[in-house]
Amino acid sequence: MPGLLKNRNILLIEPPFYRLFKETYALVRLPLSLAYLAGALCARTEWDVRVYNSDFRLPHEPFEISHFTGPGFQRYLDRLNDTRAGVWEEIRSEVRIFSPAVVGLTIKSPMLASARNTARLVKEIDPETRVIAGGPHASLDWRSVLECPDIDIGVLGEGEETIVELMAALENRTELSEVKGLAFRKHGEPVRTPPREPVTDLDRLVSPHEFAPRILKDYDRYPPSALGRVMAVRGCPFNCRFCGSRALWGRKARSRSPENVVAELLDLWSKGIDVVHFEDDSFGVHPENLRDLTRLIASKVPGLTWSCETHVNLITDEKLARMKEAGCRAIQVGIESGSNHVLDTMRKGFTLEKALEACERIKRHGFRLETFFMAGFPTETESTLRETLTAIKRVPADKVILSLFTPYPGTEAFDLCRASGLIGPGYDPSLHYHQSPLNCFCSALTLERFRALVGEMEQAVVARNRQGLDRSL
Repeated sequence: MPGLLKNRNILLIEPPFYRLFKETYALVRLPLSLAYLAGALCARTEWDVRVYNSDFRLPHEPFEISHFTGPGFQRYLDRLNDTRAGVWEEIRSEVRIFSPAVVGLTIKSPMLASARNTARLVKEIDPETRVIAGGPHASLDWRSVLECPDIDIGVLGEGEETIVELMAALENRTELSEVKGLAFRKHGEPVRTPPREPVTDLDRLVSPHEFAPRILKDYDRYPPSALGRVMAVRGCPFNCRFCGSRALWGRKARSRSPENVVAELLDLWSKGIDVVHFEDDSFGVHPENLRDLTRLIASKVPGLTWSCETHVNLITDEKLARMKEAGCRAIQVGIESGSNHVLDTMRKGFTLEKALEACERIKRHGFRLETFFMAGFPTETESTLRETLTAIKRVPADKVILSLFTPYPGTEAFDLCRASGLIGPGYDPSLHYHQSPLNCFCSALTLERFRALVGEMEQAVVARNRQGLDRSL
Protein backbone atom coordinates (compact mmCIF):
# COMPACT_ATOMS: atom_id res chain seq x y z
CA MET A 1 0.00 0.00 0.00
CA PRO A 2 1.37 3.50 -0.86
CA GLY A 3 2.85 5.54 1.95
CA LEU A 4 1.79 8.99 3.08
CA LEU A 5 2.13 11.87 0.61
CA LYS A 6 4.19 14.89 1.60
CA ASN A 7 1.79 17.31 -0.13
CA ARG A 8 -0.74 17.53 -2.94
CA ASN A 9 1.53 18.88 -5.65
CA ILE A 10 1.56 17.07 -8.99
CA LEU A 11 3.99 17.98 -11.76
CA LEU A 12 3.09 16.77 -15.27
CA ILE A 13 6.16 16.65 -17.51
CA GLU A 14 6.72 16.37 -21.24
CA PRO A 15 10.20 14.76 -21.26
CA PRO A 16 12.84 16.25 -23.56
CA PHE A 17 13.43 14.88 -27.04
CA TYR A 18 14.21 17.51 -29.67
CA ARG A 19 16.47 19.50 -27.36
CA LEU A 20 18.65 16.42 -26.97
CA PHE A 21 19.53 16.66 -30.67
CA LYS A 22 20.27 20.37 -30.62
CA GLU A 23 19.76 22.94 -27.90
CA THR A 24 18.00 25.29 -30.32
CA TYR A 25 15.49 22.62 -31.38
CA ALA A 26 12.29 22.60 -29.38
CA LEU A 27 8.69 21.45 -29.07
CA VAL A 28 6.95 24.81 -29.19
CA ARG A 29 3.48 23.47 -28.67
CA LEU A 30 0.97 23.07 -25.87
CA PRO A 31 1.30 19.46 -24.61
CA LEU A 32 -2.36 18.75 -25.24
CA SER A 33 -2.57 15.38 -23.47
CA LEU A 34 -1.07 16.80 -20.28
CA ALA A 35 -3.33 19.83 -20.50
CA TYR A 36 -6.38 17.54 -20.60
CA LEU A 37 -5.15 15.65 -17.53
CA ALA A 38 -4.41 18.91 -15.76
CA GLY A 39 -7.90 20.19 -16.52
CA ALA A 40 -9.47 17.11 -14.95
CA LEU A 41 -7.29 17.45 -11.85
CA CYS A 42 -7.93 21.18 -11.45
CA ALA A 43 -11.68 20.83 -11.86
CA ARG A 44 -12.24 17.69 -9.79
CA THR A 45 -9.55 17.54 -7.11
CA GLU A 46 -7.73 19.75 -4.60
CA TRP A 47 -4.32 19.00 -6.10
CA ASP A 48 -1.97 21.82 -7.05
CA VAL A 49 -1.11 21.11 -10.68
CA ARG A 50 1.78 22.27 -12.84
CA VAL A 51 2.43 21.35 -16.49
CA TYR A 52 6.04 21.49 -17.61
CA ASN A 53 7.09 21.03 -21.24
CA SER A 54 10.81 20.45 -20.79
CA ASP A 55 11.25 20.38 -24.58
CA PHE A 56 10.14 24.03 -24.87
CA ARG A 57 12.59 26.86 -25.37
CA LEU A 58 12.82 30.22 -27.10
CA PRO A 59 14.32 31.21 -29.40
CA HIS A 60 14.29 28.04 -31.48
CA GLU A 61 15.11 27.15 -35.07
CA PRO A 62 13.40 25.01 -37.73
CA PHE A 63 14.28 21.32 -37.85
CA GLU A 64 16.66 20.01 -40.50
CA ILE A 65 16.29 16.32 -41.37
CA SER A 66 20.01 16.08 -42.08
CA HIS A 67 20.75 16.99 -38.47
CA PHE A 68 18.56 14.21 -37.05
CA THR A 69 20.22 11.64 -39.30
CA GLY A 70 23.74 13.07 -38.92
CA PRO A 71 25.51 14.95 -36.10
CA GLY A 72 22.34 15.33 -34.06
CA PHE A 73 22.05 11.59 -33.56
CA GLN A 74 25.39 11.36 -31.75
CA ARG A 75 24.50 14.38 -29.64
CA TYR A 76 21.20 12.71 -28.78
CA LEU A 77 23.01 9.57 -27.61
CA ASP A 78 25.51 11.64 -25.63
CA ARG A 79 22.75 13.60 -23.86
CA LEU A 80 20.86 10.43 -22.98
CA ASN A 81 24.01 9.06 -21.37
CA ASP A 82 25.00 12.27 -19.59
CA THR A 83 22.35 13.93 -17.44
CA ARG A 84 24.65 16.36 -15.64
CA ALA A 85 23.74 19.58 -17.44
CA GLY A 86 21.53 21.33 -19.98
CA VAL A 87 17.87 20.39 -20.04
CA TRP A 88 18.41 17.74 -17.37
CA GLU A 89 19.55 20.38 -14.90
CA GLU A 90 16.47 22.44 -15.78
CA ILE A 91 14.30 19.43 -14.92
CA ARG A 92 16.09 19.01 -11.60
CA SER A 93 15.51 22.67 -10.82
CA GLU A 94 11.82 22.51 -11.66
CA VAL A 95 11.32 19.41 -9.51
CA ARG A 96 13.19 20.94 -6.57
CA ILE A 97 11.24 24.20 -6.75
CA PHE A 98 7.78 22.65 -7.07
CA SER A 99 8.57 19.73 -4.73
CA PRO A 100 5.84 17.44 -6.08
CA ALA A 101 4.51 14.40 -4.28
CA VAL A 102 3.59 12.97 -7.69
CA VAL A 103 5.19 13.38 -11.10
CA GLY A 104 3.38 12.34 -14.27
CA LEU A 105 5.26 11.65 -17.52
CA THR A 106 3.78 11.31 -20.98
CA ILE A 107 5.73 8.85 -23.13
CA LYS A 108 5.85 8.30 -26.87
CA SER A 109 7.92 5.25 -27.83
CA PRO A 110 11.03 7.14 -29.07
CA MET A 111 11.02 9.09 -25.78
CA LEU A 112 11.23 6.02 -23.54
CA ALA A 113 14.90 6.52 -22.58
CA SER A 114 14.34 10.23 -21.96
CA ALA A 115 11.36 9.45 -19.74
CA ARG A 116 13.41 6.91 -17.81
CA ASN A 117 16.12 9.51 -17.27
CA THR A 118 13.54 12.01 -16.08
CA ALA A 119 12.07 9.49 -13.65
CA ARG A 120 15.52 8.73 -12.28
CA LEU A 121 16.27 12.43 -11.70
CA VAL A 122 12.97 12.78 -9.83
CA LYS A 123 13.79 9.82 -7.57
CA GLU A 124 17.31 11.11 -6.92
CA ILE A 125 15.81 14.30 -5.53
CA ASP A 126 13.17 12.52 -3.44
CA PRO A 127 12.83 8.72 -3.56
CA GLU A 128 9.34 8.99 -2.05
CA THR A 129 7.93 10.89 -5.02
CA ARG A 130 5.48 8.74 -6.97
CA VAL A 131 6.26 8.63 -10.67
CA ILE A 132 3.39 7.87 -13.05
CA ALA A 133 3.78 7.24 -16.78
CA GLY A 134 1.08 7.52 -19.41
CA GLY A 135 0.80 8.33 -23.08
CA PRO A 136 0.92 6.13 -26.20
CA HIS A 137 3.87 3.97 -25.18
CA ALA A 138 2.41 3.11 -21.79
CA SER A 139 -0.77 1.94 -23.51
CA LEU A 140 1.08 0.00 -26.21
CA ASP A 141 3.79 -1.64 -24.09
CA TRP A 142 3.12 -1.17 -20.38
CA ARG A 143 5.51 -3.91 -19.31
CA SER A 144 8.53 -2.07 -20.73
CA VAL A 145 7.47 1.03 -18.80
CA LEU A 146 7.48 -0.89 -15.51
CA GLU A 147 10.92 -2.31 -16.31
CA CYS A 148 12.18 1.10 -15.22
CA PRO A 149 12.56 0.87 -11.42
CA ASP A 150 11.95 4.62 -11.07
CA ILE A 151 8.46 4.46 -12.63
CA ASP A 152 5.87 3.31 -10.11
CA ILE A 153 2.61 3.28 -12.04
CA GLY A 154 1.45 3.21 -15.65
CA VAL A 155 -1.78 4.81 -16.82
CA LEU A 156 -3.22 2.92 -19.80
CA GLY A 157 -5.59 4.42 -22.35
CA GLU A 158 -7.43 7.67 -21.80
CA GLY A 159 -6.30 9.14 -18.53
CA GLU A 160 -8.72 11.86 -17.43
CA GLU A 161 -10.92 9.60 -15.30
CA THR A 162 -8.05 7.37 -14.24
CA ILE A 163 -5.80 10.18 -12.98
CA VAL A 164 -8.55 11.58 -10.75
CA GLU A 165 -9.28 8.17 -9.21
CA LEU A 166 -5.57 7.41 -8.89
CA MET A 167 -4.90 10.62 -6.97
CA ALA A 168 -7.74 9.76 -4.58
CA ALA A 169 -6.27 6.29 -4.08
CA LEU A 170 -2.84 7.74 -3.31
CA GLU A 171 -4.31 10.29 -0.91
CA ASN A 172 -6.48 7.77 0.91
CA ARG A 173 -3.92 4.94 0.72
CA THR A 174 -6.42 2.59 -0.86
CA GLU A 175 -5.57 -0.34 -3.11
CA LEU A 176 -4.47 0.56 -6.64
CA SER A 177 -6.19 -2.60 -7.85
CA GLU A 178 -9.50 -0.81 -7.37
CA VAL A 179 -8.66 1.73 -10.09
CA LYS A 180 -9.26 0.72 -13.70
CA GLY A 181 -6.67 1.42 -16.37
CA LEU A 182 -3.50 1.04 -14.29
CA ALA A 183 -0.32 -1.04 -14.40
CA PHE A 184 1.96 -1.39 -11.38
CA ARG A 185 4.09 -3.86 -9.48
CA LYS A 186 2.53 -6.18 -6.93
CA HIS A 187 4.96 -8.24 -4.86
CA GLY A 188 7.61 -7.25 -7.40
CA GLU A 189 5.65 -8.52 -10.43
CA PRO A 190 4.02 -6.32 -13.08
CA VAL A 191 0.22 -6.45 -13.02
CA ARG A 192 -2.57 -4.47 -14.62
CA THR A 193 -6.13 -3.67 -13.63
CA PRO A 194 -9.16 -4.05 -15.93
CA PRO A 195 -9.13 -1.57 -18.81
CA ARG A 196 -10.78 1.78 -18.49
CA GLU A 197 -13.78 2.28 -20.76
CA PRO A 198 -13.32 5.09 -23.31
CA VAL A 199 -15.01 8.37 -22.49
CA THR A 200 -18.30 8.22 -24.39
CA ASP A 201 -19.37 11.84 -23.84
CA LEU A 202 -16.35 13.95 -24.74
CA ASP A 203 -18.25 17.13 -23.86
CA ARG A 204 -17.78 16.16 -20.20
CA LEU A 205 -14.03 16.68 -20.47
CA VAL A 206 -12.57 19.90 -19.13
CA SER A 207 -11.11 22.06 -21.88
CA PRO A 208 -7.31 21.78 -21.97
CA HIS A 209 -7.19 25.56 -22.36
CA GLU A 210 -9.29 26.47 -19.33
CA PHE A 211 -6.51 26.23 -16.75
CA ALA A 212 -3.47 26.43 -19.06
CA PRO A 213 -2.74 30.15 -18.46
CA ARG A 214 -2.36 29.43 -14.76
CA ILE A 215 -0.64 26.04 -14.70
CA LEU A 216 1.52 25.76 -17.83
CA LYS A 217 5.08 26.83 -17.14
CA ASP A 218 6.06 29.77 -19.37
CA TYR A 219 2.54 30.06 -20.78
CA ASP A 220 3.07 33.75 -21.59
CA ARG A 221 6.11 32.90 -23.71
CA TYR A 222 4.28 30.49 -26.03
CA PRO A 223 3.34 32.06 -29.39
CA PRO A 224 -0.38 31.97 -30.22
CA SER A 225 0.21 29.34 -32.92
CA ALA A 226 1.59 26.96 -30.27
CA LEU A 227 -1.52 27.27 -28.11
CA GLY A 228 -4.13 26.86 -30.84
CA ARG A 229 -4.37 23.05 -30.66
CA VAL A 230 -7.82 21.48 -30.56
CA MET A 231 -9.04 17.88 -30.63
CA ALA A 232 -12.61 17.44 -31.85
CA VAL A 233 -12.58 13.64 -32.31
CA ARG A 234 -10.95 10.76 -30.46
CA GLY A 235 -10.47 7.44 -32.20
CA CYS A 236 -9.98 6.56 -35.84
CA PRO A 237 -12.09 4.06 -37.79
CA PHE A 238 -9.30 3.26 -40.23
CA ASN A 239 -7.00 0.32 -39.62
CA CYS A 240 -3.44 1.14 -40.71
CA ARG A 241 -1.07 -1.62 -39.59
CA PHE A 242 1.66 0.77 -38.41
CA CYS A 243 -0.51 3.04 -36.29
CA GLY A 244 -0.69 2.90 -32.50
CA SER A 245 -3.55 5.36 -32.15
CA ARG A 246 -6.21 2.72 -31.54
CA ALA A 247 -4.32 1.46 -28.46
CA LEU A 248 -4.91 4.86 -26.89
CA TRP A 249 -8.21 6.05 -28.40
CA GLY A 250 -9.75 2.93 -29.93
CA ARG A 251 -11.14 2.48 -33.44
CA LYS A 252 -14.58 3.88 -32.71
CA ALA A 253 -14.45 7.57 -33.53
CA ARG A 254 -16.10 9.69 -30.83
CA SER A 255 -16.93 13.31 -31.63
CA ARG A 256 -17.40 16.25 -29.33
CA SER A 257 -20.56 18.19 -30.10
CA PRO A 258 -20.07 21.09 -32.52
CA GLU A 259 -21.32 23.47 -29.82
CA ASN A 260 -18.69 22.22 -27.38
CA VAL A 261 -15.89 22.59 -29.92
CA VAL A 262 -16.97 26.10 -30.89
CA ALA A 263 -17.13 27.15 -27.24
CA GLU A 264 -13.47 26.17 -26.99
CA LEU A 265 -12.65 28.05 -30.19
CA LEU A 266 -14.37 31.16 -28.80
CA ASP A 267 -12.32 30.86 -25.62
CA LEU A 268 -9.14 30.70 -27.69
CA TRP A 269 -10.32 33.66 -29.76
CA SER A 270 -10.83 35.67 -26.55
CA LYS A 271 -7.20 34.92 -25.68
CA GLY A 272 -6.04 36.36 -29.02
CA ILE A 273 -5.55 32.97 -30.71
CA ASP A 274 -7.02 33.16 -34.21
CA VAL A 275 -5.11 30.30 -35.88
CA VAL A 276 -5.98 26.75 -34.83
CA HIS A 277 -4.92 23.24 -35.83
CA PHE A 278 -7.23 20.29 -35.23
CA GLU A 279 -5.25 17.36 -33.81
CA ASP A 280 -7.76 14.69 -34.86
CA ASP A 281 -6.29 11.60 -36.52
CA SER A 282 -8.89 11.91 -39.30
CA PHE A 283 -10.78 15.20 -39.25
CA GLY A 284 -14.35 15.08 -40.56
CA VAL A 285 -14.93 11.39 -39.97
CA HIS A 286 -18.61 12.05 -39.17
CA PRO A 287 -20.20 13.99 -42.08
CA GLU A 288 -23.19 15.36 -40.13
CA ASN A 289 -20.96 16.51 -37.30
CA LEU A 290 -18.63 18.21 -39.80
CA ARG A 291 -21.57 19.96 -41.46
CA ASP A 292 -22.80 21.37 -38.15
CA LEU A 293 -19.31 22.24 -36.92
CA THR A 294 -18.34 24.18 -40.05
CA ARG A 295 -21.66 26.02 -40.02
CA LEU A 296 -21.13 27.08 -36.39
CA ILE A 297 -17.51 28.11 -36.95
CA ALA A 298 -18.53 30.27 -39.90
CA SER A 299 -21.31 31.98 -37.92
CA LYS A 300 -19.79 32.17 -34.42
CA VAL A 301 -16.06 32.59 -35.08
CA PRO A 302 -15.75 34.40 -38.42
CA GLY A 303 -12.14 35.25 -39.13
CA LEU A 304 -10.76 32.10 -37.52
CA THR A 305 -8.14 30.36 -39.65
CA TRP A 306 -7.60 26.66 -39.15
CA SER A 307 -6.00 23.51 -40.50
CA CYS A 308 -6.45 19.78 -40.04
CA GLU A 309 -5.31 16.31 -41.07
CA THR A 310 -7.76 14.01 -42.82
CA HIS A 311 -7.95 10.70 -44.65
CA VAL A 312 -8.01 10.31 -48.43
CA ASN A 313 -11.32 8.42 -48.23
CA LEU A 314 -13.01 11.31 -46.41
CA ILE A 315 -12.32 13.96 -49.03
CA THR A 316 -15.32 15.16 -51.05
CA ASP A 317 -16.12 18.40 -52.84
CA GLU A 318 -19.00 19.07 -50.46
CA LYS A 319 -16.83 18.71 -47.35
CA LEU A 320 -14.04 20.81 -48.82
CA ALA A 321 -16.45 23.60 -49.73
CA ARG A 322 -17.88 23.66 -46.21
CA MET A 323 -14.41 23.65 -44.64
CA LYS A 324 -13.21 26.47 -46.90
CA GLU A 325 -16.24 28.62 -46.07
CA ALA A 326 -15.59 28.05 -42.35
CA GLY A 327 -11.98 29.28 -42.51
CA CYS A 328 -9.96 26.14 -43.15
CA ARG A 329 -6.87 27.08 -45.14
CA ALA A 330 -4.56 24.04 -44.96
CA ILE A 331 -5.08 20.27 -45.06
CA GLN A 332 -2.65 17.44 -44.32
CA VAL A 333 -3.08 14.02 -45.94
CA GLY A 334 -1.16 10.80 -45.34
CA ILE A 335 -0.36 9.14 -48.68
CA GLU A 336 2.58 7.15 -47.25
CA SER A 337 3.65 5.17 -50.33
CA GLY A 338 3.76 5.40 -54.11
CA SER A 339 3.31 1.64 -54.38
CA ASN A 340 -0.20 0.22 -54.44
CA HIS A 341 1.19 -3.08 -53.19
CA VAL A 342 2.70 -1.39 -50.12
CA LEU A 343 -0.45 0.67 -49.57
CA ASP A 344 -2.47 -2.54 -49.58
CA THR A 345 -0.08 -4.19 -47.12
CA MET A 346 -0.28 -1.12 -44.88
CA ARG A 347 -4.10 -1.37 -45.07
CA LYS A 348 -4.44 2.26 -46.07
CA GLY A 349 -7.69 1.51 -47.87
CA PHE A 350 -6.97 3.49 -51.04
CA THR A 351 -4.77 3.41 -54.14
CA LEU A 352 -2.13 5.92 -55.14
CA GLU A 353 -4.38 7.05 -57.99
CA LYS A 354 -7.21 7.82 -55.58
CA ALA A 355 -4.81 9.67 -53.26
CA LEU A 356 -3.46 11.84 -56.07
CA GLU A 357 -7.00 12.61 -57.25
CA ALA A 358 -7.93 13.65 -53.69
CA CYS A 359 -4.89 15.93 -53.58
CA GLU A 360 -5.89 17.53 -56.88
CA ARG A 361 -9.38 18.05 -55.47
CA ILE A 362 -7.97 19.77 -52.36
CA LYS A 363 -5.84 22.09 -54.49
CA ARG A 364 -8.78 22.96 -56.77
CA HIS A 365 -10.60 24.27 -53.71
CA GLY A 366 -7.68 26.56 -52.94
CA PHE A 367 -6.22 24.90 -49.83
CA ARG A 368 -2.58 24.66 -48.88
CA LEU A 369 -1.75 20.96 -49.04
CA GLU A 370 0.80 19.03 -47.00
CA THR A 371 1.34 15.33 -47.66
CA PHE A 372 2.99 12.64 -45.56
CA PHE A 373 5.09 9.87 -47.09
CA MET A 374 6.74 6.96 -45.30
CA ALA A 375 9.77 4.99 -46.48
CA GLY A 376 10.79 1.55 -45.29
CA PHE A 377 7.69 -0.51 -44.53
CA PRO A 378 8.84 -4.15 -44.05
CA THR A 379 7.61 -5.29 -47.48
CA GLU A 380 9.44 -2.48 -49.30
CA THR A 381 11.87 -3.16 -52.13
CA GLU A 382 14.06 -0.83 -54.11
CA SER A 383 11.33 -0.80 -56.75
CA THR A 384 8.58 0.29 -54.33
CA LEU A 385 10.79 3.00 -52.83
CA ARG A 386 11.38 4.36 -56.31
CA GLU A 387 7.63 4.37 -56.87
CA THR A 388 7.35 6.52 -53.75
CA LEU A 389 10.09 8.81 -55.05
CA THR A 390 8.09 9.26 -58.26
CA ALA A 391 4.93 9.98 -56.27
CA ILE A 392 6.76 12.61 -54.21
CA LYS A 393 7.68 14.37 -57.44
CA ARG A 394 4.14 14.08 -58.84
CA VAL A 395 1.96 15.05 -55.88
CA PRO A 396 0.56 18.61 -56.14
CA ALA A 397 1.55 19.49 -52.59
CA ASP A 398 2.89 22.72 -51.13
CA LYS A 399 4.92 20.70 -48.65
CA VAL A 400 5.98 17.06 -48.46
CA ILE A 401 6.93 15.44 -45.14
CA LEU A 402 9.00 12.26 -45.37
CA SER A 403 9.33 9.87 -42.44
CA LEU A 404 11.10 6.56 -42.03
CA PHE A 405 8.93 3.64 -40.98
CA THR A 406 9.29 3.12 -37.24
CA PRO A 407 7.79 0.01 -35.61
CA TYR A 408 6.17 0.93 -32.31
CA PRO A 409 6.01 -1.90 -29.75
CA GLY A 410 2.46 -3.11 -29.44
CA THR A 411 1.45 -2.42 -33.04
CA GLU A 412 0.78 -4.98 -35.74
CA ALA A 413 3.69 -3.63 -37.75
CA PHE A 414 6.02 -4.29 -34.84
CA ASP A 415 4.78 -7.87 -34.62
CA LEU A 416 5.30 -8.24 -38.37
CA CYS A 417 8.92 -7.08 -38.02
CA ARG A 418 9.54 -9.44 -35.12
CA ALA A 419 8.01 -12.40 -36.96
CA SER A 420 10.17 -11.57 -40.00
CA GLY A 421 13.35 -11.46 -37.91
CA LEU A 422 13.79 -7.72 -38.45
CA ILE A 423 13.56 -7.02 -34.72
CA GLY A 424 15.39 -9.13 -32.21
CA PRO A 425 15.72 -9.23 -28.42
CA GLY A 426 16.80 -6.01 -26.76
CA TYR A 427 15.11 -3.69 -29.25
CA ASP A 428 15.35 -0.13 -27.92
CA PRO A 429 12.54 2.12 -29.23
CA SER A 430 14.52 5.18 -28.10
CA LEU A 431 16.98 4.57 -30.96
CA HIS A 432 14.25 4.47 -33.59
CA TYR A 433 12.38 7.61 -34.51
CA HIS A 434 11.14 8.87 -37.87
CA GLN A 435 14.53 10.17 -38.99
CA SER A 436 16.79 7.71 -37.19
CA PRO A 437 19.88 6.63 -39.17
CA LEU A 438 19.44 3.16 -37.64
CA ASN A 439 15.97 2.65 -39.12
CA CYS A 440 15.88 -0.09 -41.73
CA PHE A 441 13.19 -2.75 -41.37
CA CYS A 442 13.09 -4.00 -44.96
CA SER A 443 13.92 -7.64 -45.55
CA ALA A 444 14.97 -6.92 -49.14
CA LEU A 445 17.43 -4.09 -48.43
CA THR A 446 20.63 -3.59 -46.47
CA LEU A 447 20.93 -0.56 -44.23
CA GLU A 448 23.53 0.96 -46.58
CA ARG A 449 21.33 0.59 -49.66
CA PHE A 450 18.26 1.77 -47.82
CA ARG A 451 20.08 4.89 -46.61
CA ALA A 452 21.24 5.64 -50.16
CA LEU A 453 17.69 5.43 -51.48
CA VAL A 454 16.33 7.50 -48.60
CA GLY A 455 18.98 10.12 -49.36
CA GLU A 456 17.61 10.47 -52.88
CA MET A 457 14.09 10.81 -51.50
CA GLU A 458 15.16 13.43 -48.96
CA GLN A 459 16.80 15.49 -51.73
CA ALA A 460 13.59 15.29 -53.76
CA VAL A 461 11.58 16.44 -50.73
CA VAL A 462 13.87 19.43 -50.17
CA ALA A 463 13.50 20.39 -53.84
CA ARG A 464 9.72 20.02 -53.76
CA ASN A 465 9.38 22.04 -50.59
CA ARG A 466 11.61 24.75 -52.00
CA GLN A 467 9.19 25.03 -54.93
CA GLY A 468 6.27 25.25 -52.52
CA LEU A 469 8.01 28.02 -50.57
CA ASP A 470 8.70 29.93 -53.79
CA ARG A 471 5.01 29.73 -54.74
CA SER A 472 3.94 31.04 -51.35
CA LEU A 473 6.25 34.07 -51.38
